[in-house]
Amino acid sequence: MIIWLASYPKSGNTWVRSMIAALIHSNDGVFNFELLKNIQQFPEKKFFKDIINDFSNFDEIKQNWIEAQERINLNNQINLFKTHQGKYTVGEHNFTNNDNTLGVIYVVRDPRNLIKSISNHFTLDLEKSYNFLTSPEIIGNGKSWSERQDGMYNLLGRWNDHYRSWTRVKDNLLLVKYENLILDPKNELVKIIKFLKKFINFETNENKNNKILETTSFENLKKMENKGLFKENVLNKQTKSKVNFFHLGPENNWQNLLDEKMTKDIEKKFKNEMKELDYIN
Repeated sequence: MIIWLASYPKSGNTWVRSMIAALIHSNDGVFNFELLKNIQQFPEKKFFKDIINDFSNFDEIKQNWIEAQERINLNNQINLFKTHQGKYTVGEHNFTNNDNTLGVIYVVRDPRNLIKSISNHFTLDLEKSYNFLTSPEIIGNGKSWSERQDGMYNLLGRWNDHYRSWTRVKDNLLLVKYENLILDPKNELVKIIKFLKKFINFETNENKNNKILETTSFENLKKMENKGLFKENVLNKQTKSKVNFFHLGPENNWQNLLDEKMTKDIEKKFKNEMKELDYIN
């Protein structure tokens, strides 16, 4: 069955994915980007091989979400997958179900800080990034899918819809806040270990955990990316040069980047969820 590592784009999914990859797929906790291959993304074309004919047809994709997962789970193993897809029901088609899902780690980030990260990653101005976050339906994650051999359409929805879709059911759910990863990554790693040990057998110790924290720190991931070791970058739509994936991180502060109107609009649209997550009072 599948344990989902789910999030809205630019919320820290790859950061948590790096920590988990070093935890489960290394002996010493030393992270390298090759380890990410052990936690693949869903949906991707290879999982729909021989199921659908048109990979640009979202109707055809949604009709086969479950069959693709059933085929994956034929291996009778615990399968960890990253996804940005919302856990939606579209028409009569569910993204996933209890027969295929074992648990969920959901990574969430203050939507005010997502604006600048989305702007950088998808080459959008702040206003378009705001529209990205607040639009009722967004199919795709902003990348040019025709340029990716593995890419497929995702249905994101609005930030709050996405959050609700994955966290509505509390059983076997671990919520990880991006802000806590910055403030106390050791504590978040301990929570992740405790959650995963309910389902997966793996060995760790204090030395290994310290190496995980050291080698998956935002600063170290950024250094590794600057050396050309990260292969999941996207291209700037104007310059066609690679965009830094690990961009501002802890230095991304909405108070210095957003005007008052945009800030208030976000807080109004997502008031209930932001209160629930203690982003606003």
